[in-house]
Amino acid sequence: MSLTVTSEPSKTMSSLRADPSSQQQQPTVNMVIRQDPFYVTLDASALLAVSILTVLGMHFVDHLLLEFLIIAVPIALLIHNDYLNFLKLGPGGTPPTPSGYARLTFYRLFTLRDPFTPPPRNVVSSPSTGILSKLPYRPGPRPTVAGLAPQRQLNQHGSVECYNRLRAALENLSKKHPNVFVTATSCLEKHGFALFARHPLNVCGNGEIVHIHSSDRSMHMNLHPDDIKEILEKGWGQRHPMAWSGWVRAPLPETFSMVYAPRDESDLKIVCRIVEAAIWYVIAEKVEIELE
Repeated sequence: MSLTVTSEPSKTMSSLRADPSSQQQQPTVNMVIRQDPFYVTLDASALLAVSILTVLGMHFVDHLLLEFLIIAVPIALLIHNDYLNFLKLGPGGTPPTPSGYARLTFYRLFTLRDPFTPPPRNVVSSPSTGILSKLPYRPGPRPTVAGLAPQRQLNQHGSVECYNRLRAALENLSKKHPNVFVTATSCLEKHGFALFARHPLNVCGNGEIVHIHSSDRSMHMNLHPDDIKEILEKGWGQRHPMAWSGWVRAPLPETFSMVYAPRDESDLKIVCRIVEAAIWYVIAEKVEIELE
């Protein structure tokens, strides 16, 4: 994983000319996430050494111990590689420690097997319906997604410009309606920008509506099952693997979903509609997000 720090203008060039005091640049962090596969390469010398050690072990090592080593060594290598891939996903809601990794390994036993099937619809809940309808299909294939907590896009990272515009729009929304919204660091991710509702109807993470990952510019949000069905069918996102239902209590609600990072102006407009749907589900009020 490589980490570079670049500087992006905080405003457009026209606004900079109009307001010289705003010419300060804000740093943004771009992360290149790489998931390494696990593989073992044996050349002739290594293959000969393994063969000799195996034969010697059959004669001089207790059979049970030898069988244990033959099975344990590949397992240890697999775990080590998987742990390194977990760390490469960057900061998230789970501490990047062996104990945090062990907890996620336990959760893997219960994760969703199909993140593209919507959760069941509860007609008793409020609001009773979603607001998204007839979204256009997302152009191109879905991005590759990995991880539980954190969960990240491995490719098709969104543009920095789209990230800045969406963040500015949500900040302006909270300033325009200070009694309804507030922006802060995500309490679920514990990193990154998030929009909260002061009086949520459907509570998730202290009223968190949406948070945006600064590394890949994807986001997580709480959505009505109707709207989740729409974004799944049109290719704009997928459900979070830890938003399951069953006898083991899930750490996230069934309605918790990932929305892919906006790549351009067209994507950004659709993503704004999806965030509006998240606001609708959390506070049951229709709000329009205005881009600048």
